[in-house]
Amino acid sequence: APARYLVFFQYFGTRYSGVMETRSDQALLGVQNYLERAAQQLRPSAPIRFHISSRTDSGVHALCNAAHLDVERAPGQPQLSAKQLLRSLNSHLRPEPIRILSAHRVASSFHARFSALSRTYIYRLLLGCAHHSQVPVFEKDLCWAPAGGPLNIPAMQEAAQFLLGTHDFSTFRSLNSNTPSQSPIRTIFQVDIQPSSGFLSHHYEHRDLEFWEVKFRGRSFVYRQVRRMVGALVAVGQGKLAPHHIKELLEVRDPMAFPPNAMAPPSGLFLKSVEY
Repeated sequence: APARYLVFFQYFGTRYSGVMETRSDQALLGVQNYLERAAQQLRPSAPIRFHISSRTDSGVHALCNAAHLDVERAPGQPQLSAKQLLRSLNSHLRPEPIRILSAHRVASSFHARFSALSRTYIYRLLLGCAHHSQVPVFEKDLCWAPAGGPLNIPAMQEAAQFLLGTHDFSTFRSLNSNTPSQSPIRTIFQVDIQPSSGFLSHHYEHRDLEFWEVKFRGRSFVYRQVRRMVGALVAVGQGKLAPHHIKELLEVRDPMAFPPNAMAPPSGLFLKSVEY
């Protein structure tokens, strides 16, 4: 019988079409393409598929995503230890910015997507840049620097409280081919907006740059929900919306009611963790 493993992995999302597999003739491939290509180097007796916990879009990063895979060995060959799987996959993933962080043997009934209890995302904001050319080169593609001066953080924190709990998030999902079959009902356990540190930011303190992180933890999220929630909160911070407008957007339950061009770009979004 094949052995099932749970792997945690991270990636720098800018170079990929997203985490999910794409056709091999596309200009940008999915992270899954590279994971499965590396897994075939293990010489399994059956093709290996990665069943990924959390979908991420093109340009979105993961500090820690998760997947399960079944490895079937030829008769007489011992099962791989978790440590062997970890080392082998990482050696075949070079030089891609994808890393397996850990591997664990799990029961054959375990499912990386359906067994997850919650998922945590963080979105990184950079304040103090009047123009995109002022974003430090080491932060390129890793944060969003909204135009238009400082943000009203207390107003954003007030607005974020309306997102907590169980709601119909229809207004906060983008339309795609899966939309009609997906329930828009989701539960948000935690929303925090807190100061953060930038990469090497202590070396350019004189520039008055501020980094903030918006953290969301929920069981699951609808398509582009986090980026739309962040965009709406930033609109509150800019004074384009009042905090109570977030409640009104939830209540209208209409994707077309979302403010035009308000969705946050993918570059600042990170899947932080999947909790089991």
